[in-house]
Amino acid sequence: MGVRLMVVDDHRLLAEALASALKLRGHRVLAAAAPSAGAAELVVSRAPEVCLLGTAAPARPGAFDPVVRIKKERPQVAVVVLGPVPSPRGIAAAFAAGASGYVRNDERIEGVERAMMKARAGESAVSPQLLQQAFEELLHPAAQPDDEGARLLELLTPREVEVLMRVADGEDTRLIAAGMEIAPSTARTHVQRVLMKLEVGSRLEAAALAARTGLLDRAAGGRAARAAAGAGAGPGPGSAPGLGLGLEPDDPPPPPPPLSE
Repeated sequence: MGVRLMVVDDHRLLAEALASALKLRGHRVLAAAAPSAGAAELVVSRAPEVCLLGTAAPARPGAFDPVVRIKKERPQVAVVVLGPVPSPRGIAAAFAAGASGYVRNDERIEGVERAMMKARAGESAVSPQLLQQAFEELLHPAAQPDDEGARLLELLTPREVEVLMRVADGEDTRLIAAGMEIAPSTARTHVQRVLMKLEVGSRLEAAALAARTGLLDRAAGGRAARAAAGAGAGPGPGSAPGLGLGLEPDDPPPPPPPLSE
């Protein structure tokens, strides 16, 4: 006997392809839609026996909010999540939200069909392989992922961070020098140091790396925080002369004003 179901996936094309394949196997697919603000409402209004909910990012906050809404308003609907190989927390989050199963999105159609049938029967539908991977990670947790943006930011001095931000804005050496009130040769040296520390061969690569790792966002946030903290505060004891005037650490101080006669 076929299952009355709905397919909801991040990618409409994949949702429609899965729906077509399940129709050919004798199941009644009520709708195929991409997740949106109305996805859960659509499932609630149609009340299928099973909802296949696809997600590309099970670790994303709120990924399983539609499951919570569906189970709250239609507790009889069995929700099976289709997603990538998750962390144990990803599987736990899906079941905590009320899902009846979790199936890898590269599973064969027969595996998806078996999960649907088990979920409709009130059983938990998760493959032994996924459970084994989850237990393996719990027993042997992987190290925390490297925050590359933070690591790279620590390599650069505040002046080099400013240079990198200007490079990312498309400024050439002349504009960098003018904007920072330093000599073009000094600006060029800073740019070369930035490229060397980031281990890239061009300004374009440096800008791309900074954007990809979130380095620019971190730098902008840090600069805004420093500006807010220093707003209205005058130079305190021990302040370095020349800060804010574009002087380099090795630049000579400005000459003293001539003595009046």
